[in-house]
Amino acid sequence: MKHDQVVPDLAGQLFGDRLPLAARYVEHLATTGVDWGLIGPREVPRLWERHVLNCAVVGELVPPGSRVIDIGSGAGLPGLPLALCRPDLQILLVEPLLRRAQWLEQVVADLRMGQVEVRRARAEQLVGEPAVPVVTARAVAPLDRLARWGLPLLGPGGALLAIKGRTAQQEVAETAAQVRRAGGVSTDILAVGGDVLGEATTVVRVRVGDITVGASGHRPSPARPGSRNRPRRTSSEQ
Repeated sequence: MKHDQVVPDLAGQLFGDRLPLAARYVEHLATTGVDWGLIGPREVPRLWERHVLNCAVVGELVPPGSRVIDIGSGAGLPGLPLALCRPDLQILLVEPLLRRAQWLEQVVADLRMGQVEVRRARAEQLVGEPAVPVVTARAVAPLDRLARWGLPLLGPGGALLAIKGRTAQQEVAETAAQVRRAGGVSTDILAVGGDVLGEATTVVRVRVGDITVGASGHRPSPARPGSRNRPRRTSSEQ
């Protein structure tokens, strides 16, 4: 059944000539996304503002031409909004649950998005494959677990971009030690899209150093004082 969605004016700023595809994706979320249990019925009236647009603005943190792994993709958030507003990106949607992965495959096929691939897998199963510069996640797990899953997939200097809520500052503080052990060398709290959205999207960005994390999820011990390669202390900024 078709569910009418009012397209916000600012959606055109983010999606440009791909706005019709973005609207079709929102239609999928409002119909089969609800039927298949990926989106709660109460979320339907705010799909654009709360889910799609606030994911799309994260694109400003992704370097041009990047390959991106979106772990625990679920309903394709934030991976599909990123792909829709950034056709230069190659995005792998990683989802372990069969039903969700099947839904994603159907949506990607319907939108004919050749830049997007769907993989039914857990993030840990991708370790050892070619590393990427960016890993994304939204509403998947606490930051310490995201770091264990996502940081081993990053190449040198890469970043995990985790969309978080208002408790991001507290979560960063509480998981700082675990994130460092997983290989994070710096952590920032960023507000993106505030110039476009009524409320900015909060993103926790965890960077890795110039040595890949590897399958163990651990880096070599930090260099002694005076070494140029000594990791920076974790810092937070609102």
